[in-house]
Amino acid sequence: MRSIQIRFPATQGHELAARLEVPVGEPRAYAIFAHCFTCSKDSKASAYIARALAERGIATLRLDFTGLGQSGGEFSASTFSSNIDDLVCAAGYLREHYTAPQILIGHSLGGAATLAAALHIPEARAVVTIGAPYDPRHVEHLLTNADELREKGEATVDIGGRPFHVRREFLEDLERQDPSKTIAALGKALLILHSPRDAVVPVDHAAKIFTAAKHPKSFVSLDRADHLLSAGNEAAYAAEVLSAWASRYLEHTHDERIDGVRIVEAGDGKFAQTIYAGGHRLRADEPVELGGADSGPSPYDLLVAALGACTAMTLRLYADRKQIPLERVIVELKHGKVHAADCAECETREGTIDRIDRVLTVEGPLDEAQRAKLLEIADKCPVHRTLKSEIWISTHLAA
Repeated sequence: MRSIQIRFPATQGHELAARLEVPVGEPRAYAIFAHCFTCSKDSKASAYIARALAERGIATLRLDFTGLGQSGGEFSASTFSSNIDDLVCAAGYLREHYTAPQILIGHSLGGAATLAAALHIPEARAVVTIGAPYDPRHVEHLLTNADELREKGEATVDIGGRPFHVRREFLEDLERQDPSKTIAALGKALLILHSPRDAVVPVDHAAKIFTAAKHPKSFVSLDRADHLLSAGNEAAYAAEVLSAWASRYLEHTHDERIDGVRIVEAGDGKFAQTIYAGGHRLRADEPVELGGADSGPSPYDLLVAALGACTAMTLRLYADRKQIPLERVIVELKHGKVHAADCAECETREGTIDRIDRVLTVEGPLDEAQRAKLLEIADKCPVHRTLKSEIWISTHLAA
């Protein structure tokens, strides 16, 4: 996975800053992620979700709106409508240099802007909102001195503990928006992600968006998330749901096959890894007690899983070949470290060794001789033989 810094012109003439998260291999699709009000492309939710989507094969551009983050222009001169223009410019950049976005994603007020911008991005097939308000005017309650702003025409307001200079045009532009008309005219598949615990944008906003939208539309509750999706595992879950849902609406899907296995740091956890094997994608992590986020099996879990899968496949192959009435195989495994002296079955009696306990359940009308033979065959699976043989691992740095 690569992260590319990008700059492109906004409608008003200044430059917008963005970052494109590119997956390993050919992207299945391109997406745009719009951040929350006064946030930036580097907010936790933006970064986590963009990277998580790239892991799943969706190249994702996250941009800074005018006057925020690393983008040019003045925030005081920006409006809700200028945010919409920024998103349309981002789509134009992707259209010219890569592929037009098929997925549009917006968080909080960025979600409301995304709903409006989608009408001007014809290639977009799927729209996703995360903790988005139904009416953009909802952000007015975040302004500490909106009355002064209306009276004087401009004021410095406190938003989330940070000062921002805002002009009256910002409020007037919000009042001109018609969310019911915008959402009804969307004409694209819509996924609404919202947490019932959201203290910034209550979940009833999600219900209003859902009611105003036409099918196809879906709602998924982010039960444990806060408004900012500040926990990496919640952002990863949102990305997993989003990716699976959007797949049915993508015009093209490219699943490039990897020769061998490739492991890439996921970027949303200390130990989280993305595993690319053939045309498949897996996840690895460590449990919480070992400093991970438990977002995937541990390396040893994957190791014994390989043994278990190979065991079951070997038994199935043997049973079918010998016409043994084996209906189903279940393999349960557990890995641990033990003292050799405490292991009566171990060939060595010195030091600490790895031990894998494997329990087979073979179902079907089998006699004792058939069950005994299947137990014997389990030790002949290729992965079992590999683990029991001498292994040579050659390691070197890539050029």
